[in-house]
Amino acid sequence: MFFIKYRIKITQFLGTILLLLILFSHKNLEDIPAIADIIFICGITLVGIGTIGRIWCALYISGYKNRILIQSGPYSICRHPLYFFSLLSGLGIGLVTETLTIPIIILIGFILFYPLLMDHEEKSLSKIFGKEFQSYFQRTPKFFPKFSLFNTPEECNVGIKVFTRALIRSFFFIWMIGLLELIEGIQQSGIVPTLFSLY
Repeated sequence: MFFIKYRIKITQFLGTILLLLILFSHKNLEDIPAIADIIFICGITLVGIGTIGRIWCALYISGYKNRILIQSGPYSICRHPLYFFSLLSGLGIGLVTETLTIPIIILIGFILFYPLLMDHEEKSLSKIFGKEFQSYFQRTPKFFPKFSLFNTPEECNVGIKVFTRALIRSFFFIWMIGLLELIEGIQQSGIVPTLFSLY
C-alpha cells in the first residue's frame, strides 16, 4: 500500500504544509489571551505525556521488534501504544499553535491513515507469531489503553543503540515546540505577510 510504504515521507510532506500554513496565518484565538494560554498549556501537557509515553514504549520494544511479541508494559494495555502516544503528542503540537484548526487537521489525518498502518502491522505479527498473537489480540484493546490490564516484568533487556535512536525521535515533538515558537517570533517581527486567519 502506497501510504504504508512511503508513510515517513508523506508525513514529512504534510508536516511541511502545516508549518507553512501556520507561518502565513493569523491565529484568531491569540486575540483572546486567556483562551490562547489555556490551549497552549493543554498542548504542552499533551506533548509531555506523549513524549514520556513514547520513551516508555521504546524501553520495552527496542531491539526486539518482530523477534519477540512484546506483551508487557505499555503493550499490555493496548496493542499500539506508540501510535496512541504519538497521537497525543501530535494533538499537543497542534494545540501549541494556539488554534483549534491545526489539531483537528492532525486528528483527521491520523484517522484517515494510521488505522490502515495498524491493520497492516497486525497482519504481519499474526503471520510471525500465530496463536500467540491471536491470544494477545483477543485480550488486549487495539488503540485506547485499558490500564487494568497493565503488567510488567521486574526487568527487561534494552537494545541501547535502538533505544537511543528511539529516544532522539521521541524528542522530535519537543523540538517542534521550539520551532513553532520561532515561527511566532518571525510573525511578530513582520518578516512574513499574514495571508489568512485560523481559529
